[in-house]
Amino acid sequence: MQRILVIDDDTDICLLLRRFLTKNNYEVAIAHDGNSGLVQLQEFRPDLVMTDFRLGDMDGGTILSKIKEKFPFIPVLIITGYSDIKIAVNVMKLGAYDYITKPLFPDEILLTIKKALESTETQVGSMQSEVEGNNRKETQQEGKKKNLKAPRYIFGDGEESNYLLKQIKLVAPTNYSVLIYGESGSGKESVAQEIHLHSKRVNQPFVAMDCGAISKDLAGSELFGHEKGAFTGALNQKIGHFELANGGTIFLDEVANLPYEVQVLLLRVVQERTMKRIGGTKEIPLDVRILVASNEKLIETSKKGKFREDLYHRFNEFSIDVPPLRDRKQDIMTFAQFFLDQTNEELGKKVKGFSSDVIEIFMTYAWYGNLREMKNVIKRATLLTDGDWIESKTLPFEISNYAKLLFNDLVQYPLQPQIIQPNTPQNLPIIVAEVLIATKPTLKSAAVEAEHDMILKILKEVNFNKSKAARMLGIDRKTLYNKMRIFEL
Repeated sequence: MQRILVIDDDTDICLLLRRFLTKNNYEVAIAHDGNSGLVQLQEFRPDLVMTDFRLGDMDGGTILSKIKEKFPFIPVLIITGYSDIKIAVNVMKLGAYDYITKPLFPDEILLTIKKALESTETQVGSMQSEVEGNNRKETQQEGKKKNLKAPRYIFGDGEESNYLLKQIKLVAPTNYSVLIYGESGSGKESVAQEIHLHSKRVNQPFVAMDCGAISKDLAGSELFGHEKGAFTGALNQKIGHFELANGGTIFLDEVANLPYEVQVLLLRVVQERTMKRIGGTKEIPLDVRILVASNEKLIETSKKGKFREDLYHRFNEFSIDVPPLRDRKQDIMTFAQFFLDQTNEELGKKVKGFSSDVIEIFMTYAWYGNLREMKNVIKRATLLTDGDWIESKTLPFEISNYAKLLFNDLVQYPLQPQIIQPNTPQNLPIIVAEVLIATKPTLKSAAVEAEHDMILKILKEVNFNKSKAARMLGIDRKTLYNKMRIFEL
């Protein structure tokens, strides 16, 4: 019987989850704060942890880091309200498998738990194969199988999607290292897979590593492997990600999270194309294409002293910016239908599509969590839909009422009715900007006004050259055009 540890300071939720999960043949332990949860983690040794994002003694990021430090392969599900989704998405970079939103729905909980446990069994099984001495050829073959089964990136017909696909097809046949930038949930790993699948290395392994999910002490071992006895706890020889990817492609997600001392070792590997396992003396030749991703510009990170500038220049042979979902209006419903088809297959349902009001909401909403958020919203809505069409009543309140909440948040007194024009969701950002600048001063209105002044200043400096201005502002051209439209520049 598989074990689940539930950490939540809400006693009622703990009791309900224990009763429900026990009925579904799981053994359950309960903790009401982070420290008690860590004690239970040692004693109960669960197969999966469900923890509330907001605990009395620590937040979700802290407890997740502590869990991953001791048991890196235990999947962790974050329980959160929709108001915390932006934070929860960031916590997933630290290694959470997924997040579940309140109110909790039984079918959604069971489906997410099942997928998390199956994912972990696959990962642990792969590591056990290494320890038991499977030869390198078999390991690489498993890498190929995993790569071929990976879901392909879905492209729409919009200008941003076409430009992204053009860049991928342009750089894929080369051996260039590629820097992939994009917000959390925008599909950076899927873009990396597409580069691999269009490359000459397509029949070789694609190995991905989330640098934000690995503790600092284990980062070097995960990248380069180690010899038996190299350090306390190194009971067997371990093959690292670089060696597993030899001949193929390695993808380092959130690479800015690597410790500085590991960056030094990585620079040598990139320069020399050879490596040594931790504690080893043998030089191992490498033929690996390196793709890296970050949600912050590495040149700015290097200026802050958190990332080696020489390593940045080694990686920056080519860069790709993955646009956020809110900048891909033409493709929003393409992605939505794709996720609906996926969820129909998972749940055995036949929901046909989306009502007109849901389409309008989707086209207006900002999608802070990008594709990952959309996928979870559609999974939830499909679960709640009994008919042929997803209705707005199945969407989270914060999404179905986004326009109203946005105004209530940004403008601290009632709006004049004539400000909002009916049936024009595309005008919402312009309306917000106009209201903020024109109304009484607030912290948010000051920020918007400062952004307006900065964009105008840079545009004047470069004689309104949009490409130069976008580079100086650290944004892509599409985002600059949108902001210029908002501010009527």
